[in-house]
Amino acid sequence: MGFTHIDSEGNARMVDVGEKAVTGRTAVAEGRIRLSEECFRLVEAGRMKKGDVLGVAQIAGIMAAKKNAELIPLCHTLLLTSVRLELKLLADTCEVRAVCTVKCDGKTGVEMEALTGVSVALLTVYDMCKAVDRRMVIGDIHLVEKHGGKSGDFYFGE
Repeated sequence: MGFTHIDSEGNARMVDVGEKAVTGRTAVAEGRIRLSEECFRLVEAGRMKKGDVLGVAQIAGIMAAKKNAELIPLCHTLLLTSVRLELKLLADTCEVRAVCTVKCDGKTGVEMEALTGVSVALLTVYDMCKAVDRRMVIGDIHLVEKHGGKSGDFYFGE
């Protein structure tokens, strides 16, 4: 099996999805950012100088999912029907967990949109907190599940 994004001459190409059926597509991605205890407490209390860290990160993640095709060169532009970005403070580990759920009715999946949403949300947390903590670590970004399309359902734990 060859690569889908490279033609027979080795040139990059966007996959032709013209003949694929339109189906409901859903993808869920998540990731985390670890903060120092001081930084975590400031975010938790809403006392970070740049403002509402979680609120701004939520909007940034939603916007990023919508603009995914402008960032990842060979992704298709999709008409998303829903983007939900949830941020949760995990006090026991001083982390913020981001979970992005993206939906569309289309000919290709929304995994990259969900992953992009999570990534940009976490980068926004970093940006808003870097004056207090430059040792933050972003990680564990992964696809949790996806539904729809020819390849069917996927669950990270299976």
